[in-house]
Amino acid sequence: MQNTSMTRRTALMLGLSGAAMVAASPVLAQLQITVTGGNFTPMPIAIPNFASADAAFGAEVAQVVRNNLTNSGLFRLVDPAGYPAQVGDPNQTPDFPAWRSTGADAVIMADANRSGQIQSSLRLWDTTAGAQVTGKSYGTDASSWRRIAHIASDAVYTGLTGETGYFDSRVVFVAESGPRANRVRRLAIMDQDGANIRYLSDGAQQILTPRMSPDGQSVAYMVLDGSTSSGIFIVNMASGQSQSIGRFGQMSFAPRFSPDGRRLVFSVTNGAVTNIYAMDLAGGQPQQLTTGSAIDTSPSYSPDGQRLTFESDRGGRPQIYVMSAAGGGAERISYGDGSYSTPVWSPKGDLIAFTRQSGGQFSIGIMGPDGSGERILATSYHAEGPTWAPNGRVLMYFRDPGGNDGAQLYSIDIWGRNERRIPTEGFASDPAWGPLLS
Repeated sequence: MQNTSMTRRTALMLGLSGAAMVAASPVLAQLQITVTGGNFTPMPIAIPNFASADAAFGAEVAQVVRNNLTNSGLFRLVDPAGYPAQVGDPNQTPDFPAWRSTGADAVIMADANRSGQIQSSLRLWDTTAGAQVTGKSYGTDASSWRRIAHIASDAVYTGLTGETGYFDSRVVFVAESGPRANRVRRLAIMDQDGANIRYLSDGAQQILTPRMSPDGQSVAYMVLDGSTSSGIFIVNMASGQSQSIGRFGQMSFAPRFSPDGRRLVFSVTNGAVTNIYAMDLAGGQPQQLTTGSAIDTSPSYSPDGQRLTFESDRGGRPQIYVMSAAGGGAERISYGDGSYSTPVWSPKGDLIAFTRQSGGQFSIGIMGPDGSGERILATSYHAEGPTWAPNGRVLMYFRDPGGNDGAQLYSIDIWGRNERRIPTEGFASDPAWGPLLS
């Protein structure tokens, strides 16, 4: 299935200026949507049911694609009631005048069939140009049918934005239940849209700050024993087997993998001092990366593995710093009002997300690795713990309203648009987004 360029392609240019797009490609600039904060209109798109020998299955797959694309905030679903064809057939050229009459700029024609595996083909069309944007054929295991919809969603997202999609991915988090004074915290994993929740622990241990490995196969997390002792563990998600990385000092916490998955960086408390350490997972002793009398924590690697961002109160209150991944001198990059915590480097390397506390409010924000361009995306009584989607254009975090209620997960894009709650079976906190599965 060959890809052809649209002569009137609608481009959702994530983070690029219109002028940059015109310079790069006058053809694509004929009709474009530039995302610039609130100045943005979602693209109207038509998604008929997927053709299938099982009509109900084709409708179900199409609905997941509709949900994914509309939940991204970049697309507006044209009402299916007005579609000229209720089922999309990727082997037929669409009736472009009929689809244009619905107001759709783009239409998806796809099928999905079960035959041992699930097989699907998809064509994405520009209705005005009458040209194919992208075409894709793919398959997945029959027990993971939702992946077909997520892969299709990624293909459409990439075809119309030029950015990598993020729908075929999973999120680990802490599932919370019970009264606040005696809350049970279990390690859990789900699809990025909240579906297919699976529990990886039984709640016998208090689990905090899970972080997925770069290959998506393992999760590092902290286990809290009482209030004065903790250790770091890694669980293999396929086997369910956990191994202890160790207990160092009074408290060992905030683990995170290096981009190549070979090292783990974390914090260790001894007395009133907390420093950052790194450890080769193949063996050996932890290497101390920071020294002094401060509290240094929440380390996160840059995508190239050369630098670390972390939180430190060495200047009097928690702020964000950047240093070499080998340790040494650190540069402070946060200078706004209040205190800063939980910095996380974007997968693209262009931004660092953080939590900021000021004036009794918590905010989720982003800034450049040099501290430039700080932008607050969301503010509430208690918002904390941002994590990046694989494409570096969406964040997930948790909000805790206090009282007897518990935390819930939310997502928002890097322009501060489209904040929405991610459905979970109960309370949820500490999300960590994993890589694309496909």
